[in-house]
Amino acid sequence: MIGEALNSTKKTNYAFAISIVGGLFFIFGFVTWLNSVLIPFLKQVCHLTDFQAYFVTLAFYISYTVMAIPASSILKRTGFTKGMSVGLIAMAVGSLIFIPAAQTRSFPVFLIGLFTQGAGLTLLQTASNPYITILGPIESAAKRISIMGICNKVAGMIGIFVLNNLLFSDTQTLSKKIESLAGSELAAELDILASRLIIPYIIMAIVLVGLAIMIHKAHLPEVNTEQEITRPEDESNLKGRTSALQFPYLMLGVLCIFIYVGVEVIAIDTLSLYGQYQGFDLNTAGKFAIYSLIALTAGYLLGIILIPKYLSQRMALIICATLGFIFTILALISTGWISIGFVILLSFANALMWPSIWPLAINKLGRFTKTGSALLIMGVAGGALLPLVYGALADTSNRQIAYWILLPCYVYILFYAARGYRAGLKV
Repeated sequence: MIGEALNSTKKTNYAFAISIVGGLFFIFGFVTWLNSVLIPFLKQVCHLTDFQAYFVTLAFYISYTVMAIPASSILKRTGFTKGMSVGLIAMAVGSLIFIPAAQTRSFPVFLIGLFTQGAGLTLLQTASNPYITILGPIESAAKRISIMGICNKVAGMIGIFVLNNLLFSDTQTLSKKIESLAGSELAAELDILASRLIIPYIIMAIVLVGLAIMIHKAHLPEVNTEQEITRPEDESNLKGRTSALQFPYLMLGVLCIFIYVGVEVIAIDTLSLYGQYQGFDLNTAGKFAIYSLIALTAGYLLGIILIPKYLSQRMALIICATLGFIFTILALISTGWISIGFVILLSFANALMWPSIWPLAINKLGRFTKTGSALLIMGVAGGALLPLVYGALADTSNRQIAYWILLPCYVYILFYAARGYRAGLKV
């Protein structure tokens, strides 16, 4: 009876922990995918080129590289669960920075706010990704991360829909009005337009602080990555290694995450401007990212059903990389809705990449798991740099031709799934 009671309690704690982390992944999605709306909005408000507009993704995602190692140090002191609360507070501060940014219509201040939000997300993801991976068997880690991914993408859909309607509901009338203005009248109208961001980000800050308090008081079960070294299959892999940098498959995985995040961000955050290039108005094009998130969610649902029962994490990655390559070629050679449809389908191809790459890269790291996770989080900088490359190509050619940058990316992801994942892995 006592054993049954303990087992029941353990299952309850596990379900509670999964639910809380699912809520955190919801927050990830809500904040992260708003960039697809902010890029065209700030491009108009601050008079930016395509290249300059993608500094939105640079500021947001480069924080993952800058803050990943400090985040790892914080987690070693606080543990995973307290670190989550600190990350939420940092995100709230970043949201509040949007207030003076909107009031002054200053693009650099907007970028500071985005960087601060990204810094909070870095800590939050450095804690939550290994937490959800280690909370259960490594073989089913992709399935758990897929569930988290659904929370992330549903939140992104909601966030994009709400913010797009708040910012672009009267876009055609407003754009014509702005085109007819100049000087102080134009500045005044753009100031009013920028002020539309203030209320949403105040609300966001309040919600984030509330969640931080809830996490702090929730007493989630802590997981101890140091214990993994006691597993016989891990001991042989850890023997003779004194640094996370000594795991080739981990380092190749960091590059794979870098490339994957870059292609995922390009596939979603470029859609609004690409839709305009294909002749759609901004209000319509601004919602294309929602379809991408639906495609991502469909992919995650397939992952939950297929992994690991019918499909291994590695095979899922091989299939996804191949589909991504094919869809990119089709997007490049078609036009209009068809081309946009294939860009949207890229998100379906990308869906299982994160949940497949992550467990392959941190497999059997034992006491190096937290550092390895921080290195993988640094790889998220791909979302900062690759969209800038796309933006520069779009300025020099056009927004469709620029998508060719995705082709070599998918080739590398395929390489990692086929061979890179086992480089230096001691069985």
